[in-house]
Amino acid sequence: METNIHQLLESVSPSLRAFSMKLTGNEVDANDLYQDTAYRIMSNAEKYQANTNFKAWAVTIMRNIFINNYRKKVRRGTILDQTPNNYYINSGDRTIENDGETQMAYKELLRMVNTLPDEFKQPFWMAYKGYKYDEIAEQLDAPLGTIKSRIFFARRKLQKMYEEKGKVRA
Repeated sequence: METNIHQLLESVSPSLRAFSMKLTGNEVDANDLYQDTAYRIMSNAEKYQANTNFKAWAVTIMRNIFINNYRKKVRRGTILDQTPNNYYINSGDRTIENDGETQMAYKELLRMVNTLPDEFKQPFWMAYKGYKYDEIAEQLDAPLGTIKSRIFFARRKLQKMYEEKGKVRA
């Protein structure tokens, strides 16, 4: 029976690969989904009923794996965030000389950041120092989506504080 499963899997492999690409939309995730499906088929070979539609059985397995993975991502809150996990908040390729005005702005930024709640301050500083989102999430033991939203809200709060400071001076 096992050789038969190998042969059946090989015969539907092009269709499964195309379906995985359609579901995921990118090659890396499609390959992962295909491999997960192939593994599941092989490890559950005894559940396949001979002389039934193998392709339909395999496609159902793939679809279920995809749906389960999607639900996990939704629970983690990362499915709607399409920004790369290695995005740097401070990325840029230009260098700014540190003159007096820049030094004052930095001191003002320090003061404003220190007024933020700790749940926003810590991820913001880590991102400011160049850590990637996924590194911050791992180090703080928090979901990636939570880290991204905390950094976003910290930046928004700091921007608002900076704008209000400008209004006071004017």
